[in-house]
Amino acid sequence: MTTYDKVEIKYLTRDQYPQLRDLMLTCYPRVEDPAWEKKHVDTLINRFPKGQIVVMVDGVMAAAALSILIDYKRFDEKHTYIEMTANDTFETHTPNGDTLYGLDVMVHPDYRGMRLGRRMYDYRKELCEELNLRGIVLGGRLPNFHKHHEDMTAKEYIQKVRSKEIYDPVLSFQLSNDFHVKRLAKNYLPEDEASHEHAALLEWTNVYYEKPSDSSTFTPEKSVVRMGLVQWQMRSYKGFDDLVEQIEYFVDCVSGYNADFLLFPEYVNAPLMAEYNNLTEAAAIRKLAAYTDRLRDTFAEFAVSYNINIITGSMPEVREDGLYNVGHLCKRNGEIEKYEKLHVTPDEVKAWGMSGGNTLKTYETDAGRVGILICYDVEFPELSRLLALDGIDILFVPFMTDTQNGYSRVRNCAMARAIENECYVAVAGSVGNLPKVHNMDIQYGQSVVFTPCDFAFPTTGIKTEATPNTEMMLIADVDLGLLKELHEQGSVRILRDRRTDLYELNRKDSNSK
Repeated sequence: MTTYDKVEIKYLTRDQYPQLRDLMLTCYPRVEDPAWEKKHVDTLINRFPKGQIVVMVDGVMAAAALSILIDYKRFDEKHTYIEMTANDTFETHTPNGDTLYGLDVMVHPDYRGMRLGRRMYDYRKELCEELNLRGIVLGGRLPNFHKHHEDMTAKEYIQKVRSKEIYDPVLSFQLSNDFHVKRLAKNYLPEDEASHEHAALLEWTNVYYEKPSDSSTFTPEKSVVRMGLVQWQMRSYKGFDDLVEQIEYFVDCVSGYNADFLLFPEYVNAPLMAEYNNLTEAAAIRKLAAYTDRLRDTFAEFAVSYNINIITGSMPEVREDGLYNVGHLCKRNGEIEKYEKLHVTPDEVKAWGMSGGNTLKTYETDAGRVGILICYDVEFPELSRLLALDGIDILFVPFMTDTQNGYSRVRNCAMARAIENECYVAVAGSVGNLPKVHNMDIQYGQSVVFTPCDFAFPTTGIKTEATPNTEMMLIADVDLGLLKELHEQGSVRILRDRRTDLYELNRKDSNSK
């Protein structure tokens, strides 16, 4: 299993031309002289730097996407690639254009399967929202058409790809990314022998587009974050690979909805303890800890390849000084950050000899600043208040509770944390039974997304909640912009109205921030 330390989207720079040229030559072996000249690339960077991006994986250029802005109504829909690029001079680029025209997207063969193409298209879509563009238009190659051109027309080929009777690596990908076919473009790219010079003219529409008025320019700010919560069914697994298969199922499902975060519950790998049920409880949990690093790396790989930030729930970790309950924030750019359970329950101490961690911090992500507290920790309001003072938007709480009253403690405290700290709180737990695992044989849970209580939010303070004790995933959108309005204009302003002249809350370890 290949893992990577860092995946980054960056603007293309002039000094990266040699890498870009090599990437073009590698990606288009069937196209005669596929690499652009340096002067053409320099022109693109000069005219529209935000439209030229690369994906760097551990410092290597793994993918690239190039584009221009156009005033689309000026162009005939029967245009060719040469016409759209003005014979590679890009005189067609219009700084105040209303449409992003995709010139090229390429992914190195060694990095395919990491969903880098979808990541670049997500960037393009966000750029359309930022610049208030109508959408994206491009001519999509039909690289597999040469295998079928004797049996069907290009139009019939496109239809069969749309109905999934035929797979085309370009067109199938575009359709899965919400593009629709406007028409068949003939003689689009003469040197494209594999497509027999045909292309599908494709379009993606920006639903947030607003026609600018004569007196102002609309520049929207994307603030809606989508999160997925896994209500995890505890069940017997044949082994590690079987557990990972179930985890990947949820990652795949939630990422398919273009979610920004995915939250798993506490002790997500607990079913693997069944193999050690003949040992004492303390010995069995330490055997379980042997899987933690491997599972962390698997989560990290999924975060990158499925383009989603994953909160891994928690797993036991053995250190020189004791046993801890830890989890990891696996970011979709390849970074991994650890969080720890600070308050362990009396039962964790009694059965396993577990110790509490010492680090409380916030985490910067591409979808807001977040905090993470494991189960029992959410019942200590000081922790979430410290995180709120550090400016978190969302508090994630992976938990595992065996009884309804235990769950009620987590639920009610989490709801209070959302109100008093003016943030969103997402809790995700496990359900079901593990009859062959001592001390973890029963679970009760219900995953919920809580909100503050004010006019812009649900009157109950509940955004959405899962069905209790049923395996499922919960997907919800939360608007971070509403939090900013709440802090300034809410009916009550809890964080602002604190009587700091009477009391204050301080950290003992300033390095925990």
